[in-house]
Parts: sequence; C-alpha cells; structure tokens
Amino acid sequence: MAEIAYRTALIVGVGSGLSASLARTFANAGMTVALAARRAAELAPLAKDVGGRAFACDSTKTGDVAKLFADVEAASGSPEVVVYNASYRTRGPFVDLDPVEVERSIAVSAFGGFLVAQQAAKRMLPRGHGAILFTGASASVKGYAQSAPFAMGKFALRGLAQSMARELSPQGIHVGHVVIDGGIRSARRADPPDRPDSTLDPDAIAQSYLQLLKQPRNAWAWEIELRPWLEKF
Repeated sequence: MAEIAYRTALIVGVGSGLSASLARTFANAGMTVALAARRAAELAPLAKDVGGRAFACDSTKTGDVAKLFADVEAASGSPEVVVYNASYRTRGPFVDLDPVEVERSIAVSAFGGFLVAQQAAKRMLPRGHGAILFTGASASVKGYAQSAPFAMGKFALRGLAQSMARELSPQGIHVGHVVIDGGIRSARRADPPDRPDSTLDPDAIAQSYLQLLKQPRNAWAWEIELRPWLEKF
C-alpha cells in the first residue's frame, strides 16, 4: 500500500479515547497534528505528546469553526486531513426526551460535521487534494430503542458523508465514513477475562483510519465498518 500522501491533519472533537489514538497514529506517520475541542486546555498534554497544537472550538458554531481553520492555517498550514470525531448523546423513552437535548445531539453529531467539512472542502478543492473522515457508530445504520437523538444525528452524518463522497471524490477529495460498530476499549471499559478482544482497541481503529488515507484513488472506500470479532451484526 502507498505511503501516506498527507502532511497535516486536524482532529475535531478530541478526548482521551479514539481521537487521542488518531493523533498519535497520525503523528507517528509523519503528520503535523492540530487538535480541537471546546476546552483546549485539557488537550495540552496530548498536544505536547504529539508535537502539535490545541485549539478551542465549539463545532456547532459557524464563527468558531471558521476561526479554527484560520488559526490552524496560521500555525501549521491548511490541514490536508480533517477528522470529525465529535458527537453528543442523550437517551431515554421517546416521549420523555427533552427537545433541547435532542437539538444539541443533532447539532453536535451532524451539523458540526457539516460546518467542519465545509471549511475543509473550501481549502482542499483548489488543490484537488485532501481527505475528510467522519466517525460513525452502530447508530449510523441501526436506530436503537431509547436512543432516537443519537440515531438521528449519526444517520444525518452518514448521509452527509455519502453525499460529499459522490460530489467531492471526482475532484480529488477522499471522503470517508467509519462505522464503529461496537464498544471502544478504555480504562472504564475493559474486556472481561472470558471475552478477550470483545471491544475495539482505539489504537487498532486508528490504524484503519490510516489505511483509508493510504488507499490509492483508483480504489477509495467511502465507508468501512469496524467491529470486534464477537460483535453481532
């Protein structure tokens, strides 16, 4: 498989899990990495670890997202890879859902993805080069009971990715949507002793993102699904 064709990356919606693994994996592949979250100060240790910069941004606010891209450009150049990893979940019986929380869930999971992707595409199209990746979930393709807001947001994000891929891929922009169909391993979610590898290792997920970025354009995937070997379809 070809070497990485990208030198700069921006990850939006950074925390201690998958996004941290993505940052380390991209940095190890030779990319300069910028990190963005609502509370940038919390990203300082990770930014130092990967030799990158941290930026504050509320991905649901148009002005914040525009400023983020301007600041990243000034610091390290326009990002050639942009990953949207932000999401927000509210659960409960359908008739009891708080409309304000539902609106927030859709705004973070989907509208923020649109704002970030639009700013990225505006910069990538003149060069005919770049990659925009979205993090999906089981809820991207399956609406679970008492989880309507998350499904609404993730279904919308998947539709955005599919539409963008059909429009932008012929113009040199690789658009990808990664369905994470299963629980992600963490300090709070360890594999039971009798079920090894029953959750997804975030470092292994990050390697799949990197493989997407290494795909030749004559065989680009717009969507991949990742699940542990024990996960039911």
